[in-house]
Amino acid sequence: MLNNDSQFHRRALLASMGAFILALIIWNIPQLNFLLYPVRLFVTFVHESGHGLAAILSGGTLNGFQVFADGTGLTSTSGGNPLLILPAGYVGAAIFGSILFYVANTVPYPRTISVILGVLLAVITLFYTGGPSVALIVGGLGSVVLIMLGWRGGRGLNLIVLNFLGLMTALNAVLDLVYLIGASDSRLGDVRNDASAFSAAIAPLIPAAVWAAVWALLALAALGIAVYYSIIRRLWRR
Repeated sequence: MLNNDSQFHRRALLASMGAFILALIIWNIPQLNFLLYPVRLFVTFVHESGHGLAAILSGGTLNGFQVFADGTGLTSTSGGNPLLILPAGYVGAAIFGSILFYVANTVPYPRTISVILGVLLAVITLFYTGGPSVALIVGGLGSVVLIMLGWRGGRGLNLIVLNFLGLMTALNAVLDLVYLIGASDSRLGDVRNDASAFSAAIAPLIPAAVWAAVWALLALAALGIAVYYSIIRRLWRR
């Protein structure tokens, strides 16, 4: 028999999964995209932060990043290893989202997690988004919402929001897979999308669509590991 805490987590998880399935449907209906607009901007913020972190970890410099009003983004880096930097948007978002999902379902303090996430978002915003911009607004508002949610929101609401954000961020590469494959030769100004840029810079003989599919599979694998260790294995042990 499940105890009250297990029942609580199960209900929260089911609510999160329901919200995610609904979001997945809406994400692929352009006319309804406005309903997920804040979430899309948050996911892009994490995605661009992934590029920046990879640049720093590989010996380069993060000059700053932008989030555009249409939900796309652009990161400016100097130096570093492009082999790590270019895929780090999607792969980094997958790792971040999977870790967030795992922590939310294993650490019994979802309100504290929301506050910590909000503070982290605020720090990144202050140091790397530069002057007035969409990224500054997304990071600033996002950090305030998360901190207030953790401070004043109920435990259940915090857990649902964290799970939902974790799922949406972890599956960024999967949600954008059609775009990455279909627009593998398109440009945003003079900058191609990540899969196209990676193919051109690292492996010209391998089509961008292949890299997009690989990143999507890595995202699914990362989230699958998080779900197994945070949910499935614990249920099997009961």
